[in-house]
Amino acid sequence: MNSRSSTGQVRIIGGKWRNTKLPVPLAPGLRPSSDRVRETLFNWLMPRLGGARVLDLFAGSGALGLEAVSRGAAQATLVERDAALARQLRESVARLGAQGQIEVVQGDALHWLGQRPSGLADIAFVDPPFADGLWEAVLAGLGPHLAADAWLYLESPAGQTLRLPPGWLLHREGGTREVRFALYRRATATLSPDQNA
Repeated sequence: MNSRSSTGQVRIIGGKWRNTKLPVPLAPGLRPSSDRVRETLFNWLMPRLGGARVLDLFAGSGALGLEAVSRGAAQATLVERDAALARQLRESVARLGAQGQIEVVQGDALHWLGQRPSGLADIAFVDPPFADGLWEAVLAGLGPHLAADAWLYLESPAGQTLRLPPGWLLHREGGTREVRFALYRRATATLSPDQNA
């Protein structure tokens, strides 16, 4: 697969890189979150993005992790197994001049989760290829990589409700004909009154 062979583009919706287009290479299981879903998600997350450390475990096009940094997250780690996709991500990061904020890791997400954490993420995005059925294994290994008051975003097929490990509370959820998307917070997280909206 050529990293430049592309079936389309997604755009960063808001923030300092608003309207920047990201290539979507042809790759099995790659299914970038739609503009509508991402807009909803980042409206939910907006009070928490400033200065946040973000983990995007199945980065793909980079739309979630890059959008987060565009909107004020301090740094992001993008983990992507596919070598061509990881190369494309590095090209996008370089084009944005964001090498100091965004780290691209080419590797398997489950293997990466099995390593000692180098830092704790405040927000994690988990949107794996649906056919691989990785949610349970990922959720089992994710905890040590997250801050005590972390937020967790999950995408799964429409109609599929995921069982999370103890300690997670559903904050918001939505859906389209194809996907269910949900934002969870650790039970230890506290919200100020303006964050309950």
